[in-house]
Amino acid sequence: CHNGHTLCSTCKTRVHNRCPTCRQELGDIRCLALEKVAESLELPCKYMSLGCPEIFPYYSKLKHEALCNFRPYSCPYAGSECAVVGDIPFLVTHLRDDHKVDMHSGCTFNHRYVKSNPQEVENATWMLTVFHCFGQYFCLHFEAFQLGVAPVYMAFLRFMGDAIEARNYSYSLEVGGNGRKLIWEGTPRSIRDSHRKVRDSHDGLIIQRNMALFFSGGDRKELKLRVTGRIWKEQQNPEGGACIPNLCS
Repeated sequence: CHNGHTLCSTCKTRVHNRCPTCRQELGDIRCLALEKVAESLELPCKYMSLGCPEIFPYYSKLKHEALCNFRPYSCPYAGSECAVVGDIPFLVTHLRDDHKVDMHSGCTFNHRYVKSNPQEVENATWMLTVFHCFGQYFCLHFEAFQLGVAPVYMAFLRFMGDAIEARNYSYSLEVGGNGRKLIWEGTPRSIRDSHRKVRDSHDGLIIQRNMALFFSGGDRKELKLRVTGRIWKEQQNPEGGACIPNLCS
């Protein structure tokens, strides 16, 4: 207030804009002395209990926490508005027990996707598949949606961890039939990027409906796609600095 009494922003709303000490009307006057005190404080990251060891000045702390690698992850399950957050081991258990996703060990996969009426392409999402390899977890997504006016199917992989670590891995997806095939190779996106963000960036294997039906064979009245793929880790070559693939048997 104008007499120099201080209180926090939370209390200011509770006292109806009147100083509780002298009853003067409160303004929006900066308290430079307390700002200096705040600048001198060093506080631990609020994610300390999740493993972050960092200590920051007050204002730097807020910026760090918005990007902290130890902050919780959102559940990567698509097709529902799941609000669960937690670390990776917690989310793996949550996906298995609550969403009943398919869990697999190994770095190669061979999945079959079927749709009885592919002429009706809505925002359809097949069951998420989680892979455990190289001591990490990966989520395989497959879904149908409208890309502009064209109905498409899309498959992509997300890494259960941060983007920097995701760049240590690569993956390939392959789909085909009738003597033709499409191959996609890329780097898995971190689950820090939402499922919708990855889908809307088209960062994955995209198959137009007509091509998908051609791969399915038969009378083109039923979608039967088999998507195969593998995950590998890029190792740094100590001599030349280049990455060489480390294949998982």
